[in-house]
Amino acid sequence: MIYDGGADDWSPEDIQSVLDPVRTVSDALGTCGHDVSRVPVATDLAWLDAIRGADVVFNLCEGIGGISHLEYKVASAIELAGVPYTGGSAWTMTICHRKPLLNAVLEAAGLPIPQWTVPDGRPISADFPLPAIVKPAAEDASVGVDQGSVVETRDALVQRVASVSQHYGEVIVQRYVPGREVVVAFVGEQTLPLSEIDFSAMPDGTWPILSFDAKWTPASLEYPGTQPMCPAPVEPALVTRLVEVSKAAWRAVDGRGYGRVDLRVDEDGQPWVIEVNPNPDISTDAGLYNMARANDWSYAELVSRIVDCAFASDGRKSAMQVSQPASIGRTEPPTEDRST
Repeated sequence: MIYDGGADDWSPEDIQSVLDPVRTVSDALGTCGHDVSRVPVATDLAWLDAIRGADVVFNLCEGIGGISHLEYKVASAIELAGVPYTGGSAWTMTICHRKPLLNAVLEAAGLPIPQWTVPDGRPISADFPLPAIVKPAAEDASVGVDQGSVVETRDALVQRVASVSQHYGEVIVQRYVPGREVVVAFVGEQTLPLSEIDFSAMPDGTWPILSFDAKWTPASLEYPGTQPMCPAPVEPALVTRLVEVSKAAWRAVDGRGYGRVDLRVDEDGQPWVIEVNPNPDISTDAGLYNMARANDWSYAELVSRIVDCAFASDGRKSAMQVSQPASIGRTEPPTEDRST
C-alpha cells in the first residue's frame, strides 16, 4: 500500500489524516487474507524499489508532499514498474485533475457540460451567463471553493477570478446550475446506489454547493447542511438517465477500478456533469463507502472488490472502457471565449 509520505511542514493533524485511512484499509485487506506492506511515497523514488515485488499495489497516494497535482506521476511510475495497481490510470488522473481538460474531453464525447471558459488573462465575454461559479482549474476536494465562488454580477466575477488566480493560478469559470446534486459511483462494472446531497439545512442566504468547509470543516455551518441521502430519493426514470450519462462520462476518461461522477439536475430534469473523480475517498465516513453499504457491502468487501478490479484490468481494458460513448444529453453551444 502506498500513500503520501508527507512534508516537513505537515502538522500532526495532517499526518493523521493520511495515516487513518491507511490503517483502516490495511486492516480490511488483512481481514481478506492479504499480506500488506505500507510504503510512504517521497520524491526520492526509493518507494518504487519497494513495490517491485508486490502482487498488487493499493494506491492511496493523493500526491507527494501534499501536492495533489503530482498524483498522476505516482501512477505513471507504477505503470513503468509493471505492477498491477488499484484505481485510475495516470492518463485518467491527468484528465480529471485539470477541469478544463476534463470538460473538453467530455464535451467532445457529446456529454452535457455547463457552459465554461478559462479566462487566462482575457476579459470574459459580456454574455457569459450568470450566476457563475469560479474554481481553481487544477485542484480537487473543493480546494478554493467557498460561498464567494458563486457570483451574480460582472464586477464580482472579475474580482473573484483575480482573487482565485492569485492564490491558485489557472481558473475555470462555469455556468452555475441550480438544482439537485447527485452522485453516481462505480466499482468495476458495478453501479452503486445513487447518493444525493441534502441542502435543506443550509444556512439562509447561502448557496447550495459543496464548498471546502462543507466537506472538511465540521465546525462550519455548511458542514451539517450538506448531508448525503443514500439511496437517493430519485425517480426510476431519472436514475436511468443519470447512470447512462455517468457511464458515458466514465468511459470518456477511460475510467477503471472505482470512481465517482458528480452531476447537477436542473429544473427541467436535465443532468449536467460537474466532476469525474477517479480514486475518490474510501474512508469509512466517506461517500463511496456510504453508497457501498447501501448495496449491502461490508467495508472489507468494498476494499476486496477494488483489489479484484486491479487484477482484472492488468494488461487489458475493463468492460466499461471498450467503446466510446455516444452523444448523450444536450451540450450548450460554445462561445468564442470557451477555452481548453
